[in-house]
Amino acid sequence: MDDRIRTSRELAVDILKPSPAQLDRGLKLHAESVVVETYGFCPRAAPDGAALRRAMDDGASPKELQWLREEMMMTHCATDAAQKRAFVEAFEAAGVTCIFQNAGEEGQSVKGLLRRLAHYTYATDAMPDVLLRITRPDDIVQARAAGKRGLCLTGNGVPLGEEWRNAVEELAWIRIFFQLGVRMMHLTYNRRNMIGDGCAEESDAGLSDFGRAVVAEMNRVGVLIDVAHSGWRTSQEAARVSTRPMVASHTVCAGLHPHRRGKPDEVLRAIADTDGLVGICCVPGFLGGSGDIRAFLDHLDYAVKTIGVDHVGIGTDVAYTPPDYATELGRVSGMKSRRGWENYWPESLAFQGPEWSKPEQGRSLAWTNWPIFTVGLVQRGHSDEDVRKIIGGNMLRVMRATLP
Repeated sequence: MDDRIRTSRELAVDILKPSPAQLDRGLKLHAESVVVETYGFCPRAAPDGAALRRAMDDGASPKELQWLREEMMMTHCATDAAQKRAFVEAFEAAGVTCIFQNAGEEGQSVKGLLRRLAHYTYATDAMPDVLLRITRPDDIVQARAAGKRGLCLTGNGVPLGEEWRNAVEELAWIRIFFQLGVRMMHLTYNRRNMIGDGCAEESDAGLSDFGRAVVAEMNRVGVLIDVAHSGWRTSQEAARVSTRPMVASHTVCAGLHPHRRGKPDEVLRAIADTDGLVGICCVPGFLGGSGDIRAFLDHLDYAVKTIGVDHVGIGTDVAYTPPDYATELGRVSGMKSRRGWENYWPESLAFQGPEWSKPEQGRSLAWTNWPIFTVGLVQRGHSDEDVRKIIGGNMLRVMRATLP
């Protein structure tokens, strides 16, 4: 392990203080299980700061620089030997079999969704010795048996043509992206769109008529519906009309810590009623309380008590970055940009600010601490069978129930 991975691991153990027996049992259970992250990010690669600087000096626009930086973060693990080693080391430390990987921009643009999808398709195609692209549930089981890791690609929005001549035309892109390997899509991001309201809309107007058609088409094609960033009413109404399981892949329990990015009990129950699941994330500001691994486990316990262990998973929504990541980005400084549309929140929701601090800075919610999450569940008294469900089995079941 690199020093940061080791330090994060030691911090997590120090906070939880498991007994030697609990630590041993949890680590063994994690190593023996199929671990499926309901939403997250594979280890990021450090960008080439010198190349970014050259592009900046040559007059690249802010958008160009963003695209170049993202491409490097997503593909350098496949083209640079040192970055690949760091990628593999972090994945091995986490012990995750498959990640439902964010591979699309936050919105509905076909072009925007295609770009990130291409990067991750390239990365998986270029590293078949260590990384597989997951399109079927059995792929996850086979990856585990082969000692490999997998990415199941997801979109942070439903792809739409946005020409609005008729609904059939708009809905056709769902099947196209399914054929490209996307297996889960957000109905909305934080903002309102033609499908429904996002979680940042204080009006919380719910699912639109067109949104109901989107849900029906996703059910028909076999794309998993994700309402992690959807408004509470939108989430409930989607659950009422969905004929297949759906998820809130990376959220928290608003009944434990009130936050619009969380879900209140009635929404948790609506999702569970579809036979879906709720993935608890590792964002300190959403967790509240101590904001550390204990708060994270509190939300897992709350969800289990509220909707049952069969409907709970883990979607960290955090990523590992290698030690040279910040150094390389530091080569490009002085650029400013307005807050992106997808992250525009009313000030009353307090999304931005100190609470949005990186988990690596001492809260022990680092992505590579996945095995300690399992230790924490053991420490909280969950049976081996229930732990296996939470750390992967439930998401595998939902995926099997979603595909046609």
